[in-house]
Amino acid sequence: MKFINRKNELEFLEKQWREKKAQLIVVYGKRRVGKTELIKQFIKDKPAVYFLADKRTTIEQLRELGRIMGKYFGDNILAKQGFVEWLDVFIYLGEKAKKKPFVLVVDEYPYLVETDKTISSIFQKGWDEYLKDSKIFLILCGSSVSMMESETLIYKAPLYGRRTGQILLKPLSFFDAWQFFPKKNFREFLSIFTITGGVPAYLLQIDPQISIQQNIKQKIFPKTEFLHNEVEFILKEELRAPKNYLSILKAIAWGKRKFGEIANETGLLKNILTKYLNTLINLQLIEKEVPVTEKTPHKSRRGIYQIVDNFFRFWFQYVFPYKSNLEIGRLEEPLRKLKESFLILEAITYERVCQEILWRLSDRLFRFERVGRWWEKDKEIDLVGLNWATKEIVFGEVKWSNKPIDVGLFWQLKKKAEFVRWYPQKRKEYFILFSKNGFTKKMRNLAKKENVLLVHEDRLLS
Repeated sequence: MKFINRKNELEFLEKQWREKKAQLIVVYGKRRVGKTELIKQFIKDKPAVYFLADKRTTIEQLRELGRIMGKYFGDNILAKQGFVEWLDVFIYLGEKAKKKPFVLVVDEYPYLVETDKTISSIFQKGWDEYLKDSKIFLILCGSSVSMMESETLIYKAPLYGRRTGQILLKPLSFFDAWQFFPKKNFREFLSIFTITGGVPAYLLQIDPQISIQQNIKQKIFPKTEFLHNEVEFILKEELRAPKNYLSILKAIAWGKRKFGEIANETGLLKNILTKYLNTLINLQLIEKEVPVTEKTPHKSRRGIYQIVDNFFRFWFQYVFPYKSNLEIGRLEEPLRKLKESFLILEAITYERVCQEILWRLSDRLFRFERVGRWWEKDKEIDLVGLNWATKEIVFGEVKWSNKPIDVGLFWQLKKKAEFVRWYPQKRKEYFILFSKNGFTKKMRNLAKKENVLLVHEDRLLS
């Protein structure tokens, strides 16, 4: 399995390790994002025990942990009998890590919490009484973002104040994910990224030796494939009412993006819908987007919801509506839909990638405080970056079409910029255009005259 990037996270873990004192590190993030691989990369050359929690009883899990630790330390009695209670684990670890650093990884920690609601309090006691003065390097890892926060990070959490560091692992950026397929050009990889996003487990399912259409036919459409059932599996694994969440995600994927539209589509009461939407945000499956110029985004009433997980977006377009067809191996309809509309999905992805490109161009423009979209009534600008302190703003349009961009798009953008009521008399303006198929000669000449930045795919032309 390829291990790509995560340089900053590994450097942080190594820095903490070099301190040779007790560490309690929390590693969390959505499923499939690569948490376990990051940890395995870190512990590969260190004295360490890795324990994967599951939904078995506490007694069974303690027996399993005892077997693993007993085997590691050559303790046959422990390996055979296991631990009786969790405090025994901490006493044992405190002795083993008294003089030399040692790593214990507890992966999928939320499963322990589900099995025993007092487990975090027990870990707190174990840390305070037996581990904090040792050289233990304890890593608690989990995919349930909300549970990891409530049990380890927030003020009321039992383990609050004990952690010495935390890593919220997010999907890879477009350019980092591209390293999985270094021989692919920008367009080829954008097609892949439109499906997988920056989730390593999804990227690894793609066969670079065959076309994107063949990958979809072989790796996603068959009901026996991992990716075919991935969305439903995650919802069932993470949530108590997966059907309601499924209907919310379907509504958003199919264009119902305002709160009222989602409520009407799903029939859910507003207070219940608010709770469900917040849960999906915590799972990093959707986000509430507001115009980038909003001074206090969290208070804005202009928010709309969108799916940010690329695979979920793809699945709701091409798998979910055709489950019956795919169940019996009939691919005609989903393939027809794919041929008709995949370019639209690519365009959505390209717009998001252009935000990443814009951040990388800050040296050519100014230091951005925020980058995003802007809209008001019937007007919309694809990309806006701004800095409140310097009152600088850049306006951008993104076109993933088969025609080169002509001057008309620039003049339209400049006109729309006049409607953006953000320091209208005091700001300094910049303009940038992103294009799949380049720019006409007229546009290139105008760009020099008007000092407009032009980006072809991911390459800055001027």
